Amino acid sequence: MEKMKAGIIGCGNISAIYLENLKTNPYIEVVAVADLIRERAQERADEFNIANVYNVDELLQNDEIELVLNLTIPGSHAMTDLAALEAGKHVYAEKPLAISLEDGRKVVELAEEKGLYVGSAPDTFLGSGIQTARKAIEEGLIGKPIAATSFFMGGGPEAWHPDPEFFYMAGGGPMFDMGPYYLTALVTLLGPIRRISASAGIQIADRKVGSGPKEGTTLRVETPTHLAGTIDFADGAIVTMITSFDIRGASDLPRIEIYGTEGTLSVPDPNFFNGEVKLRRYGQDTWETVQPAFESGHNERGIGLTEMVESIRAGREHKASGKLAYHVLEAMHAFQRSSLEGKHIHLESTYDSVVTTNASPSENETVESH
Repeated sequence: MEKMKAGIIGCGNISAIYLENLKTNPYIEVVAVADLIRERAQERADEFNIANVYNVDELLQNDEIELVLNLTIPGSHAMTDLAALEAGKHVYAEKPLAISLEDGRKVVELAEEKGLYVGSAPDTFLGSGIQTARKAIEEGLIGKPIAATSFFMGGGPEAWHPDPEFFYMAGGGPMFDMGPYYLTALVTLLGPIRRISASAGIQIADRKVGSGPKEGTTLRVETPTHLAGTIDFADGAIVTMITSFDIRGASDLPRIEIYGTEGTLSVPDPNFFNGEVKLRRYGQDTWETVQPAFESGHNERGIGLTEMVESIRAGREHKASGKLAYHVLEAMHAFQRSSLEGKHIHLESTYDSVVTTNASPSENETVESH
């Protein structure tokens, strides 16, 4: 199969891992990079032996390029996606799909109108961690899922990130930064979301850059830094979720736990592709380790892009899709809307999950004592 030629727009920190993982990809060949700062694009091109360094318009006008990998800042995701689609190219972007629901909807609708594919990170849910948990649920190891908890508890990125301003602007905060990983995992495991009720606030407004050339600079916080809510899923599960940049001590709360009629499933950090899944059955006092459905590396960023290209060639629906990303985007907005409006927010979108478990069929339950 001939490789699909791709161009990358946005050559910041995250572009390196994508380029590293795509170097030997059997389906995709990166032939060009572009960035608003041309020197930054040139550095990536030199580092990874990319032949062409373009400005954004040049890349979009190149007929050889069929696919755009959009690694711009969150505020530019929708604008860049729309430009790529208008140029007749498939596009895959970093999370979130967009900042506003209106822009997210435009991206999904334009892709459908033009018969093009649009995909979005995160793709960590395609790794062995979340897929092993999904397989365990599908096999009935915890019975019917009835509830879950989901916690991202941190002190904010300003202590280590050299340029953290955008984390505290609209479209940032713990929900838009880390929420996509957790909500995408929950939708994968429990199905579409029906409604959300939440509280959100800026609990610590005094922030300073902790490293790099901007060290000591005061940050202006413009978006909620602590969001706590309840998610009702269409199939009946009730989930308690907190995302926070205001936890300056430590927290021992689990990343994700799924509670079923016959047991509990401990799910690994959805920010990574792998990790142990633990099972505790009803009536037992010990945890078991669930055998991985397949093996994943620690950072396989880009597998969603690869699967999208495979799906384009096969003419089927892909998994890390714009529709999934839009459902997650609406859920993130619902947390803030619920807090502002003081009521449940019913989601208008839904999502029918594409089967994603890549494991070979097994005759026996695959757990081992721990």
